[in-house]
Amino acid sequence: MKIIEEGGKLPAIELATPSGGRVNLHDYLGKIFVLYFYPKDDTSGCTREAQDFSRLYPEFRAYGADVLGVSRDTPIKHQKFIDKYDLTVPLATDDSDAAMQAFGVWVEKKLYGKTYMGIDRSTFLFDTTGILVRDWRKVKVPGHVVDVLEAVRALA
Repeated sequence: MKIIEEGGKLPAIELATPSGGRVNLHDYLGKIFVLYFYPKDDTSGCTREAQDFSRLYPEFRAYGADVLGVSRDTPIKHQKFIDKYDLTVPLATDDSDAAMQAFGVWVEKKLYGKTYMGIDRSTFLFDTTGILVRDWRKVKVPGHVVDVLEAVRALA
């Protein structure tokens, strides 16, 4: 499978929502769309990132942008994460791994000399026609969401 790069089109991939429903990435066509992938619910970096997106979510919406956070955590785990931290940013589960494969975020990682597969924290910005206009890979959380908001503001 070819990995989506800048200039590529938003794929029609379905994800599971915490409410038990499904969302298709094509549902976001017609709006500026921020898709971010993160490793795991309720870990320090992922919690901070979700809180930052939630805090600035009204500003993203004011620029006509939608935001969706995606990990492999189950919909039930997402709901617990949302409830625990009063998150407002929507989350979804890549239960087929199709989105992670399409965006090339399922990668080999190393921690304390141990090699394992995991999600590379990454963010993707699509214009209203579903074209990828910018991506951020190997994201460091501090200041990241503000950078994404600036890019949305410039695109709006």
